[in-house]
Amino acid sequence: MISQQDITSIIGSNAVDNDGDKLGKVGQVYLDDQTGRPEWATVSTGLFGTSETFVPLTDATVSGGTLRVPYEKAKVKDAPRVDADQGHLSPAEEEELYRYYGIGTGTAGYTDTTTDTTTGTAGYTDTTTAGYTDTTTDTNRHGTVGHDTSGPTTDSAMTRSEEQLRVGTQQVEAGRARLRKFIVTENVTTTVPVSHEEVRIEREPITDANIGDALDGPAISEEEHEVVLHAERPVVAKEAVPVERVRLDTQVVTEQETVTDTVRKEQIEADTDGITDINRR
Repeated sequence: MISQQDITSIIGSNAVDNDGDKLGKVGQVYLDDQTGRPEWATVSTGLFGTSETFVPLTDATVSGGTLRVPYEKAKVKDAPRVDADQGHLSPAEEEELYRYYGIGTGTAGYTDTTTDTTTGTAGYTDTTTAGYTDTTTDTNRHGTVGHDTSGPTTDSAMTRSEEQLRVGTQQVEAGRARLRKFIVTENVTTTVPVSHEEVRIEREPITDANIGDALDGPAISEEEHEVVLHAERPVVAKEAVPVERVRLDTQVVTEQETVTDTVRKEQIEADTDGITDINRR
């Protein structure tokens, strides 16, 4: 059984079905106008939680900040669509929802705990008697004027909240780099000096110095004299020598990146119920 003390923990919590599958977040809690007991809750369903579906709190339980209802997920998602923005369930809407969920009929009329439906002077709309509007001033046990249905009243002001972005950074692996050594072949051309011997004929006249060598041997004869010629040829040899050292290193580069997200914020407006002379600040 869900009590009024559970309301603050229910609103904004996750709702799950009887199998533990997530239904969505609880948006609003509706109270019975006569007993003040929580009877209905709206759960954000559909794509991105853009629609709210009513689910009865009868036999629902709260544990660990999670609302568990005794229905299957498909049953909740296919419930009749009722406008949750109106802040109040009419008897006809309540009867339709009870028939759909197959549970007994409750007392007619339910008020959204997050919206106080007022008429004329501060008070609340009582739908237990058709067409009757209670216009008496409703001063609750906290001493503030108005019918507080969203939870315990703390003072006479309403708190407006909004979401703010908290952007940080997370280090993730962006890629990998590695060194790989392989062999390529290329042609190298270079010039090297080489030398060779050539034959040169030298003639000298007969003198007193060489007359002896000239007369050594027969006066007339046939002779042959041979000289070995030498020449240099290029010789190619290969030698592997180290030329440089290569390694991988990292450096940090900082750049600006724009982050865009959607945040929600609450807006507060006054429902004057036809009163045009109201002070605004």
